[in-house]
This record gives sequence, C-alpha cells and structure tokens, in this order.
Amino acid sequence: MRLYRRTIKLFTDRKDWVRQITVTALASGTAWLLGDTFIKSGGVVAAIVCALSIRISLYKSVREGFGQIVGTAIGASVALGTVSLFHFGFIAVAVTVLLCSVVARGLHLGEVASVNVPVTALIVIGPGISGNTALHRLLSTLVGAGVAIVFSYFSHGSTPKGRTTDQISRLGEECATLLSEMAEGVAAGYVASDAGKWLAKGRVLIEEIPKLRAQALEAKRYARWSPLEQSDVADALYISGVAIEHTIVQVRTMARTLFDAAVDKNNFMSGNSELAQAILDCSSAILTKIEYVAQQSNMDQVDNVAHDLRLVGRVLADHLFELARSVDQDQLVRAVSLVGNMDRIADSLDESSPALKDVKTPGEPLSSQVLELNPYQQGKRWRRKIVKFFKTVTGRN
Repeated sequence: MRLYRRTIKLFTDRKDWVRQITVTALASGTAWLLGDTFIKSGGVVAAIVCALSIRISLYKSVREGFGQIVGTAIGASVALGTVSLFHFGFIAVAVTVLLCSVVARGLHLGEVASVNVPVTALIVIGPGISGNTALHRLLSTLVGAGVAIVFSYFSHGSTPKGRTTDQISRLGEECATLLSEMAEGVAAGYVASDAGKWLAKGRVLIEEIPKLRAQALEAKRYARWSPLEQSDVADALYISGVAIEHTIVQVRTMARTLFDAAVDKNNFMSGNSELAQAILDCSSAILTKIEYVAQQSNMDQVDNVAHDLRLVGRVLADHLFELARSVDQDQLVRAVSLVGNMDRIADSLDESSPALKDVKTPGEPLSSQVLELNPYQQGKRWRRKIVKFFKTVTGRN
C-alpha cells in the first residue's frame, strides 16, 4: 500500500506534465487514425508531424505547425528534384540535405523551421519516392499539424493569462523569499559563504526571465485574436511581467553587492540591523504586490506600498550617511547602492518607471521564430536584389 501511494504521488505531484503527455499521446494517435483513413499510408507521417508540432500552448503549436508545413513543402520539392537527377542513394540524400539547408538559410527561416526542412525532406525521400507519394506525405503533414493545433488547446488547464499570472506570482515569491533570507543573514552577521549562496539563488532567478518573457508575450498575442481574452488586460499583465523581470535583476544585484562587501574585511553591513530591516521591508512589499496581481484587485493600493518602500530607502540612506566618517568609503558606496536597488524595485512595484513602458522589450529571439524576417520584408529585399541585377546587366544606373 505504501508503494502504491508513493507511485500515485509521483503522478499527482506532476499534474501538468501528466496532462501534457496524455494530450500528446492522444493527439498522435488521432493523427495516425485520420492520416491512415483519408490518405494512403499517411498515418505514420501524420503521427510524427503531430508529435513534433504539439507544444504546451495553442500559440506555440500554431507556430510549430506552420514550420512543419513550410519545411515539408520545401523538403518535398527539393527531394523530388534530387531523386529525379541522382536516383535514391548516397548522393541524393547528401544533396537533399545540403540544398534544404541552403534554401532554409536563404529564406531566413528560424531555427525551428530550418531543422524541419531537411528532416521532412528525408521523410519524403524514402524508398518509392514519386510525385504522388510526395503529395500524400505533404497532405499527411497538414493533417498532423492540424491535429496538433487542435489538441494543444487542451494541453493546459489554464489560459495564457493564467499561466503568466502564475509565473509572475511564483517568481515574485521567490524574490521575496531570497530577500528575507538576506535580511535574516545581515541581522545575524553574515559571511562570504552566506552571500555566495544568495548570489547563486539570484543567478537561478535570472535564468527564469526568458521563460517569463515568452509566456507574457504569448498571453499578449493570444489576447489579440482570441475573443475569450481582453487585450488591455493582457497588455497590463505584460507590463507586470516586465516589472517583475526588473525586480529580479535588482534582487540579484543586491545579492552581488552583499557578497562583494563580505569579501572585504571592512564589511560594516554584517550585523547592521537598520539594513536588515530595510531589506525585510523590501521583501514584504514584493509579497504585497504579488498578492494584488494574483487577485487582480486593489491595484491602486500598490502605489502606497511603493511609496512606503521609497520612505524605507530614504531612512536607510540617512542612517548610512551618518556613518560616513566612521566606515570605509568603498563599503559605504556599496551600501548606498542598495538604496538605489530598493528605489528601482519600488518603481517596478507601482510600474511608474518609464523604463518599463517607454523602452521596447525584446520579444522572442529570432532563432525561435518560424520566419526571422516576415514575407513583406523578404519581398522588398529580393526585389531590390533583382532590380540591382538587371541594372548591372543592362548597364543602367
């Protein structure tokens, strides 16, 4: 019975993962059934494409599915051409992969589609390749991608907005917990090894920023075309995501400052009760903001929380300036920089800083997009090249 409970607990503790793999399995099975029913020998290709295309969200599955379709179309065309010239064999396979990679690079396909092009070409180039077979496999790809898009809607029990809110809450709580540990350590008298642990945790938080940004961007774009979401709410949530990103950076910087101070023998911050209380107040302010974001209510009270945190920073600054003549100047500068970090966190709490709204936040990296350049931009570029070529040939300026 104990073993049975432990086994069940392994799955109940991972409900999201269980849901995703179950949906993926059902989607692949459905893709095989539909592909084999409506297309001659199309079940296997449809199932493969479905398993490759389905992702943890509807937005990402649409993007992956489009990448599969683009890759298959290019791969099928190149495969038919090379097999007709060299027949099936070593040369045909090598030339197919080479040409597919060149074409993907020339079209500025992103990393996802660039990988799909040679992979789908090799699927198409299998024994018995012909124009009819290539068409069947292309249609199977469409079936697999379509099934993946439909089933991806059920991969999560929450909406993109809900997942973004959960990530903001989780990262905010981790920031507050880390600040609380730092405050406790400063009050008790910390050493470099303690500060090193805080800095390591701060670096782990920094690694979460790309995931948060991608999730917030997904919620924002999902709200643009889905009638189930409000665009203004998603935009506000996106700014909250940028704000927590800035908060994470400041928390990591504070951990680095305390570490730099600890490796200096003149560390007056260790055991400083005023500094410890200020850091603890900063932790409490972040927790309060996270509660407001999760409840989506009383957001006007965040202004009061940020105002109180700024007052805490000013009181700490006054205390530090009183110690100016009795402490090492380099250490004093480090301590004063903590006040600046708290002010920036306060700006992120009430989202009043122009850095959050006036500076464009980068989206996903180009490597994760299906098309690094949109078709309109690519068309303009190729048109300029064609015009330049004809002018060179005809000798006209």
